[in-house]
Amino acid sequence: MLKGSRTVIVTKVQPVSIHGQISLDVYFVEPDDDQGQVRLARIGPESVPRHLEAGDRVELHYMLGVVTSITKA
Repeated sequence: MLKGSRTVIVTKVQPVSIHGQISLDVYFVEPDDDQGQVRLARIGPESVPRHLEAGDRVELHYMLGVVTSITKA
């Protein structure tokens, strides 16, 4: 996807420190995916709603195939 958004369900949120910089690994599934393949988006905490947790339905916003922000659906 070059630019757009997609509704997904969060399965896990895990903080990751890379050279002291905190990022979040957000694991998610697409609701209409029959196989339930878990996918991953690594994103900065400033681009994620507070208190994001497993089970939340969110919108992933993409630019050039990369998740740039996450908002509550």
